[in-house]
Amino acid sequence: MHEIEYRNLLYFNTSCSPPVLVDEINDAGWNLRLAHDVQSAQNILLKYTPSVAIAQFDDTSGRLSVPIENFFRNVDQVEWVALIPKNAMSNHHIKQIISESFYDFHTLPPDTEKLLATLGHAEGMALMKRDNPASRQLPLPLQPSEDEMVGASPQMLDLFKNIRKVASVDAPVLITGESGTGKELAALALHERSARHNKPFVAVNCGSLPNGLIQSELFGHEKGAFTGASQRKIGRIETASGGTIFLDEIGDLPLELQVNLLRFLQEKTIERLGSTEKIHVDVRVLAATHVDLEAAIKDGRFREDLYYRLHVLKIKIPALRDRKGDIEVLAKYFFNKFFNEKRRNVKGFAPSALQLMNHYDWPGNVRELISRVRRAMVMCERRLITPEDLDLDRRNGERQVTTLESARNSAEMEAIRNALHKNNNNLALTSRMLGVSRATLYRLMEKYSLMPKP
Repeated sequence: MHEIEYRNLLYFNTSCSPPVLVDEINDAGWNLRLAHDVQSAQNILLKYTPSVAIAQFDDTSGRLSVPIENFFRNVDQVEWVALIPKNAMSNHHIKQIISESFYDFHTLPPDTEKLLATLGHAEGMALMKRDNPASRQLPLPLQPSEDEMVGASPQMLDLFKNIRKVASVDAPVLITGESGTGKELAALALHERSARHNKPFVAVNCGSLPNGLIQSELFGHEKGAFTGASQRKIGRIETASGGTIFLDEIGDLPLELQVNLLRFLQEKTIERLGSTEKIHVDVRVLAATHVDLEAAIKDGRFREDLYYRLHVLKIKIPALRDRKGDIEVLAKYFFNKFFNEKRRNVKGFAPSALQLMNHYDWPGNVRELISRVRRAMVMCERRLITPEDLDLDRRNGERQVTTLESARNSAEMEAIRNALHKNNNNLALTSRMLGVSRATLYRLMEKYSLMPKP
């Protein structure tokens, strides 16, 4: 007997109504994967790489949410088939989305044989596109190991596409963006999607290391190279051999070390401190900064030749205030992620809280949003989180100039204190929870006087 070969099919139900013809679709040789929101749909695309997807629309009285509309417009590695109410085509927004992004549509309830025939035709079209290199696409969602880069706004979808493009080559990349936007997550995403993904990913925060130790940390040293050098030390660059070195806050690197880094980028060799032996190191260099390096060049604080060596490719992480459509998605995502920390009665966000978050400027970016959501989950004494629980400044546009930095500092300090308490001062677990390197965590703990007492 011929055995049916099952193919994965994404079924994105945009409402809470049950999906239709599930058994019939499965019996026809499809392995149906259900999703009820953009994030779960993205996860299915990444994990199972289906070639065909169904989207069921039940409520067509208004327009779809912005994240869902953007998702349909930007995910083109599958052929979409819509299931819609009979009156749906009178809705301009639904009609436009289907005409722009869908292979075909059926009205609810669909005829089983006709729907299965459409799915078969859609699969054939998808396979033809995959066989054509010019139209081949990789799934859009990005999922680094622990903390996903969440978002369905046009800015984030563009970022995901750029990361996939840049990951496929081996040139240096400069990652820019404000503090708290997720530059290290972007670097990790680049590494995990590169040919070096099975090799080390080593993150170094150039601003957290004392000037006297930076050279030893980056390039290593030999035994006896200086007082206290009792044994050979392999530097971070050499440790990352075959993989990726991520140099965070590269703008804080002293000028004398910039010369050494430039030489390494030119020659692909290093010299350990106290040695003249040249050691070849095959490593991809990613660098990040939240400062204006071009201004630093004019001020004489950063070498122009090093800037152009690092700036072969560039990834810019958008500020949270520039992707307002993601704020609600992020808030709900982190609410679910830290679900076990909340009070038992808390079920979600009040509309007034979501409205306030959407109008707030988020000077601390995603890092501040995480801190505010986690605080609210603990402090809330009602069923729904209110604006008071978030403790956000309601006076948008009325902040004094000094408030931007103080808000960032306050958000960082509160997030670190909460994470340290949650993990019993375990730095490895705390850095993983916060999505930063241990070096970055150590520097911030020193900055805010959060170091544990001896």
